[in-house]
Amino acid sequence: MSTQVEEHVVSQASFQQVSGAPAPAAAPEADRVVAGRTRQFDTAGLHKSFADQGAFLYMEDFLAPEVTAQLVHSARALLDEVNRNYLPGHKQGGSVSRHTIDRLAPFIAELYRSKELIGWLEQLSGDKLMVSPADDPHAYALYYYMRPGDHIGWHYDTSYYDGRRYTLLLGVIDESSCRLDYELHTRNPDVPDVPGSVQIPPGGLVFFDGDKLRHRITPAAANEFRVSLTFEYVTDPNMRPWRRFISNMKDAIAYFGFRQVFRQMIKGKGAGA
Repeated sequence: MSTQVEEHVVSQASFQQVSGAPAPAAAPEADRVVAGRTRQFDTAGLHKSFADQGAFLYMEDFLAPEVTAQLVHSARALLDEVNRNYLPGHKQGGSVSRHTIDRLAPFIAELYRSKELIGWLEQLSGDKLMVSPADDPHAYALYYYMRPGDHIGWHYDTSYYDGRRYTLLLGVIDESSCRLDYELHTRNPDVPDVPGSVQIPPGGLVFFDGDKLRHRITPAAANEFRVSLTFEYVTDPNMRPWRRFISNMKDAIAYFGFRQVFRQMIKGKGAGA
């Protein structure tokens, strides 16, 4: 399959016009705001819903407003770092990997590692969750839909790790008609497939087992703009070498570019020498 990697150039002023919200005065403390939010929820009831839906949960209003504001600010700040990719028949859009986020938007990394957030997700999933290894560019990443036709086709968030990989999808900016279409129970022959569709607002949450949920993002129309943030947590951080190669090639071609993915690998080897 041929791949076309595009350079994306949009002025900061035009981005602010689309996204709207002013920058927050200072980044909030991740653990504190997450704890304040999750203690308001019926976590036992949400765990039941997650299990009943085959490891899937959607919440329209999850993040505290100050967290959403900080994520919007980070999305603005990283606009010039967006790597555009086009895979005919499957996806078109932009991405920013965890390696760039680590340098330029540290609040996102802090939120990803929040013990309060991970502990709450463990209660939902019933699994012991760990952060993804430091060389995984997909551990946390921003995804930009900003040109007509930007989308991603039907897929699973396949885990190349020895254990399960859970995806936490957070709405950041949504000035679009894009929707998350999904199908529940596709891996369970004893339960009929259940289709669904949601439009995730800023601060909304989707949490699911990546190997169980078949899903897609529908195409953006002209003059639309959408940014989402994903966190990936694993039950076993080990990955076999041949799977690591496949995972790195997929990330380089379909998301972050060869320079971003393999430069990080070289730097990591040099640091250990």
